[in-house]
Amino acid sequence: MIQKIKGTMDILPDETPLFRYIEGIMREEAEKCGFGEIRLPTFELTELFVRGVGNTTDVVQKEMYTFMDGDDSISLRPEGTAGTVRALIENGKYGDAMPQKYYYIMSCFRHEKPQAGRTREFFQFGVEMFGAETASADATVISLAYAVLRRLGLDSYVTLHINSIGCAECRPTYKKALTDYFGDKLPSLCETCRERFARNPLRLLDCKVPTCATIAEAAPKTVGSLCEACAKRFDALRRSLDAMGIPYVVDSSIVRGLDYYTGTVFEFVAEGIGAQSTVCGGGRYDGLVASLGGPDLSGIGFGMGLTRLILALKQHGIDPVAPVKPRLYVASLGEAAATEALSIVERLRREGVYAECDLVGRSLKAQMKYADKIGAAYTLIIGDNEIETGKANLRNMATSEQTEVDIHAFSLE
Repeated sequence: MIQKIKGTMDILPDETPLFRYIEGIMREEAEKCGFGEIRLPTFELTELFVRGVGNTTDVVQKEMYTFMDGDDSISLRPEGTAGTVRALIENGKYGDAMPQKYYYIMSCFRHEKPQAGRTREFFQFGVEMFGAETASADATVISLAYAVLRRLGLDSYVTLHINSIGCAECRPTYKKALTDYFGDKLPSLCETCRERFARNPLRLLDCKVPTCATIAEAAPKTVGSLCEACAKRFDALRRSLDAMGIPYVVDSSIVRGLDYYTGTVFEFVAEGIGAQSTVCGGGRYDGLVASLGGPDLSGIGFGMGLTRLILALKQHGIDPVAPVKPRLYVASLGEAAATEALSIVERLRREGVYAECDLVGRSLKAQMKYADKIGAAYTLIIGDNEIETGKANLRNMATSEQTEVDIHAFSLE
């Protein structure tokens, strides 16, 4: 038997209502903040991600699905920011009024080791804002993520972690402080951290290996190495979040895993869902647009994983979506009645009513059992007599009350 590829998911009809519910909240909250939906290609030139995500990242070095298309190297998108920046530049949207605000809900692909909350094809809600350099813009993007979590009932179970990793002016000083600190501790670090030491020492701060995490606790803190401008921006962000009533903790270990981040970085962490506890992560990337051939335009955004949100909802017993059940099941006895049942169901569906009838040749008794199993609110039984008189009894399945109705004209409203 052919099975699905490792690290992918089948999302079946009893699960999709929850996905659609969450996606609906995401769209509503994004559009209330003035973000418009963008839909991007599933694959792009590999160079976009090498330059955009960063060639020192695990994503580019180890995790992309890449193939040749003639002379072109193509990769399935591992995230949404680089593609959005490419679209902004290619379509000349940087010339429009600022800020430019986009959101997307899409699948992304990374060749990682599958585990709870981490799959090789995953579904992500993301937002990107360009041309707004203020701390208020940072706070607005964070508040959008918080609004989604609050609507889902998760705001009591997640914690916002914020940090600043500095700009081009103060980052080199901090990187030197890190390499000085970790330099004589390399033999005690895991293999991954030893590889990261030269390429991207900031990543040593968020390693989850216990030995590395313990060593990182005493490392120099980013907020202690910020230039005056970055320090003022971070203080302004904190004041903005306080004014908006959004709780947070300052966490110097939050550095994010992609090369394009600068300044503000943040994560919403949900405890109890496994090792992959970050349900949303993002930050500022002020040099990315220019690095991909556009103007010197600021940017900030986040990505929020739908699967991890669902894990968090299940962990805390939150089930916001009631199963969709038919309003009416039309049970039929005989061939003519089966045809009449189809006619009744079609009429009601055109009126916006969810209605069902027999499609597999069940007996009348089996049809009634099936109507009860699928939770139909009402049943209507028709046979030759009902067709002749045009009348039948409509049964309320909850109360067993019956009402005689005209089978050609009754309504469930």
